[in-house]
Amino acid sequence: MYIKPHCPTGGAALRQMREEYRVRNSFKTADKLAFDGELGAVYSRGGTVFRVWSPPVERVQLRLYESGTAKAPFFSADMKRTDKGVWEYEKSGDLDGVYYAYSVTIKGRTRETADIYSASVSADGRRGMIADMERAAPDGWENSAPVKLASPADAVIYELSVRDFSMDGSADFKHRGKYSAFAESGVTCGEMTVGLDYIRSLGATHIQLLPVLDFACKKGYSWGYDPRFTMAPEGSYSSDPNDGSARIRELRELVMAAHEKGLGVVADVVFNHSFSAEESAFGLTFPHYYYRGEKGYSNGSGCGNEFASERKMAGRVIKDSLCFLAREYKLDGFRFDLMGLIDINTLNDCEKALRKINPDILLYGEGWTGGVSPMPEELRAVKKNARLVPRFAMFGDDFRDAIKGSVFSAEDRGYVNGAADTRRAEMIKSGLAGGVFHPEINIDKERLWTDDPLQCINYVECHDNLTLADKLALSMPEADEERRIAADRMAAALVLLAQGIPFIQAGQEFLRSKPLKDGYDCNSYCSPDSVNSLKWDKAAEYADTVEYYRGLIALRKKFPQFRLRTAEEIRAGLTFADLGKGAFAEMPGGGLVLVVNPTEEPLRVVLGGEHIVYADGERASAQPLYTAGNITEVSPVSILLARRVTDEC
Repeated sequence: MYIKPHCPTGGAALRQMREEYRVRNSFKTADKLAFDGELGAVYSRGGTVFRVWSPPVERVQLRLYESGTAKAPFFSADMKRTDKGVWEYEKSGDLDGVYYAYSVTIKGRTRETADIYSASVSADGRRGMIADMERAAPDGWENSAPVKLASPADAVIYELSVRDFSMDGSADFKHRGKYSAFAESGVTCGEMTVGLDYIRSLGATHIQLLPVLDFACKKGYSWGYDPRFTMAPEGSYSSDPNDGSARIRELRELVMAAHEKGLGVVADVVFNHSFSAEESAFGLTFPHYYYRGEKGYSNGSGCGNEFASERKMAGRVIKDSLCFLAREYKLDGFRFDLMGLIDINTLNDCEKALRKINPDILLYGEGWTGGVSPMPEELRAVKKNARLVPRFAMFGDDFRDAIKGSVFSAEDRGYVNGAADTRRAEMIKSGLAGGVFHPEINIDKERLWTDDPLQCINYVECHDNLTLADKLALSMPEADEERRIAADRMAAALVLLAQGIPFIQAGQEFLRSKPLKDGYDCNSYCSPDSVNSLKWDKAAEYADTVEYYRGLIALRKKFPQFRLRTAEEIRAGLTFADLGKGAFAEMPGGGLVLVVNPTEEPLRVVLGGEHIVYADGERASAQPLYTAGNITEVSPVSILLARRVTDEC
């Protein structure tokens, strides 16, 4: 709950209080001036109409530049104030590729800013670029279409960074660290095919890209969580950061290449904060309006500011950006960074608009904040309020931590790495059941944050925190590699055979590690390529584990019992049997049985007749592996997935 600070007293404090009151009320007045017409550089080949919304501005001048680095504009003109705080100017002629900025005067101070609605920008982000989106289309773009799924439960999401994908020298990419690397076919690492071909062969249905919209950090490495713009692609991933059209075309080529291989593309979007409140286009165009906080800027993002999505024109920026990206880049989904800082009404409004563009679009995010926020909790898109954003999924961090231990303590253990017990077993069952209420699962009600399995993203590793392999190494220092691999495979089985939507980080399937001289990197957002790049040669070194992941994904696709759509289907179809010491069996129907043995001892189980085995601790395959009798043994720290012979086709 947010508690307003005690009112200050005294002359200076009273002036401050009055100023805060004036600012708050100016935002209420500004919201009354909310504009619903087109904003930005509205381009046509005969001319471009420029519109910028900023009620408090005293003067706006349009400036046109030949390039993103030109020292002086070749054209400038005062813009005219129209209704609702909108400033407008129309310039005839074909301005495709021309750069532009606004000179904005507020309280007598004049500063230049790029357009919030820029479709592309200069390398330094100080100017927007007018873009003919038709001209910036690669050959064949009109034939590319988003991937269609019967249900979100059919998705298998593979998270990666554009840069990480191709920077390592173990593979023969030609366009290292660039969008264009995704369009390369026949890329190899030794005798193994890698790149998009590999991801598709693994069985993933979607790649989730870490932020690809323009971000501030250009020196060294960055994940892109320091956003500058919400519609313009990042230039450092293009062949020429100084060519604003190249980044548009090459990001589209990435999407088109993925679609050609049947892979959807999900963009990680960061609307909860910007790289700077004062120096961003938002702050320069309308100071303070786009950010939360009555006394300075609130910091629920942990990055120095919060975007005020609940204000009408701020919420509109989010919706306009998402619709632009879905339409112009044919994206298959969006992952929302710190979604808990975006208000529920804005997200639901965005969802309705997006489904008019792509009815099958995937929408999910982090159902939490990064710190204390002044936005009332009942308005936040957090897990507690998941039922109020029913078409959005959220990451299941409870399931994640139950599997491997808390991400906030490297040494903490979970179900697969030495801390299995009956309590954690119930949490694991709950995760396997998609986090919905099930009468056979004994779990605290407050952990049941949804009753829709399609709202649950199941994962055990992502770009944040330690990789699974590194977590296992630190939490199990006494274990040998064989034992850690067994834990890794069990963790993968729990995620990939759970109800809901499975998610893995790139390289998880070949024990991706981020080693440092004195340990492992748990927050590698600015670490070098030597830490972050995908070491493709590890896929050959750990080929058996890669094949195990591939088999689990194939099994998920083979058996619809692991992709149920509703809580009612789950409660009716899943039954459980406790086997002692945290071990249990899940029966998802159709003669299937999944035995989970987290203990260090072999487990003898009565299957109830002959069964065809599809997965054990060593192998997983959509094709039968062998036949097990009525009584069989499940190896330590492993699973057994089998189907009754009489139920086989």
